[in-house]
Amino acid sequence: MTRLPRGTGKDVVRALQKAGFFVDRTRGSHVFLKYPDGRATAVPVHML
Repeated sequence: MTRLPRGTGKDVVRALQKAGFFVDRTRGSHVFLKYPDGRATAVPVHML
């Protein structure tokens, strides 16, 4: 099984926005994204 490329939380947020998600809100170091049909996900954007 192939591995996913390594990336940051900001990279994941950017990719999801290209796929049609929009930033709903942020809380602490997590960004919550929604899709127009109601699907939602949270992405941790921790600073190292």
